[in-house]
Amino acid sequence: MNDIDSSTPAFLRNKYAIAGIGETTYRRGSNETTRNLATWAMGNALDDAGLDASDVDGMLSYTGNDSTSSPMVAGDLGIRLNFYMDCLGGGSSTEALVGIAIGVIEAGMCKTVAIFRSMNGFSQVRIGGTGARAAAPITGDALHGRTYGWSSAGQWFAPTFMRHMYDYGTTPEQVASVKVAHSKHASNNPKAYYRKRVTVDDVVSSRIVCKPLHLLDCCVETDNATCIIVTTTERARDMRQRMVQIRSVVGRCSKPRIDMHYQHGPISRVAGYYAKEILWPNAGVGPDEIDITGSYDAFTFTAMLQLEEYGFCKKGEGGEYVSSGIIELGGARPNNTSGGHLCEGYTHGMSMVIENVRQLRHEADDSCPVDSEGRRTHTYDYREGGCRQVQKAELTANLGWATPATTSAMVLQKGW
Repeated sequence: MNDIDSSTPAFLRNKYAIAGIGETTYRRGSNETTRNLATWAMGNALDDAGLDASDVDGMLSYTGNDSTSSPMVAGDLGIRLNFYMDCLGGGSSTEALVGIAIGVIEAGMCKTVAIFRSMNGFSQVRIGGTGARAAAPITGDALHGRTYGWSSAGQWFAPTFMRHMYDYGTTPEQVASVKVAHSKHASNNPKAYYRKRVTVDDVVSSRIVCKPLHLLDCCVETDNATCIIVTTTERARDMRQRMVQIRSVVGRCSKPRIDMHYQHGPISRVAGYYAKEILWPNAGVGPDEIDITGSYDAFTFTAMLQLEEYGFCKKGEGGEYVSSGIIELGGARPNNTSGGHLCEGYTHGMSMVIENVRQLRHEADDSCPVDSEGRRTHTYDYREGGCRQVQKAELTANLGWATPATTSAMVLQKGW
């Protein structure tokens, strides 16, 4: 550890690590329960870390009313829990729960925590506002939002996107470059649901879903589960994989209002504006030192806005930044190298943490040759159907998003 004042959160820098990752396939129509999907992903994470079920004594999960509670999954795997918590959450949950895992281990309540998200996001509760969600009664705060026609994420976020276009001249073509980049990355990812490369014209020519969002500006809906295992760096050293250390976490940082954040402007500002004042000082690095970003891409615009607010470019220059080629493999700072939610599959943010862990281990799964010991020999040829491993990956940043007004974030470091 660095010489850090123990009275500050930065004292925890690199004291904790991600020791295991696991996921299911990304598909539509799983014909399985979210409970079964969760045990599948967690079993893969345990195997990845080289752990037995008895080595895990803490569990965290998040749900949009379609998942399975931690004790049920733990029981199926033969895990007895000393601590567990299931929270209602969305795209800002993964990084926040990593922070909670660090806190409960630091407090001595448990030693190793498995965090999972399981969802049949296509065949059951569809977040796009159709299916079971569309039939939900209007109660509580929904009385306000539904008055304005905000029954889906796209409808809720659209005013922020429109205002950015108005204030800074951001164009649909610039933001479409996010989808183009992610589709290139997905074309080299064997497990991505959408692997076809698209062009800017493909995006802006697709039908409007909710102005200014075209169909190809929106993420894919899939059935899947994901899991990450958090423990101390000291314990992680003895596990199967090269550990990935956690330098800094911001959990559920918000704007002054989250119910109607438009009442506390600027409208085009998102919560990363506040979160960066926690993330970077605690990490001891800045955006210029980050090699790979994982920016939550429920929509092309969400990825762009976060990159801007976290300081990867100046406010108002997000459109120019994402269309410059910098976020593509081979560019200076690739974003969502798995294809992200726009192409790989929708997992409420956890898959982008898993991807950054793989990149830091130098183990991105792609079409590169495998040697006699099963290790991939990366070519760094990013043409379609080729490599997607970033050559010199040392530091990554994950930028989570729940709404324009709420965010979480995390900086990870290659372990030794």
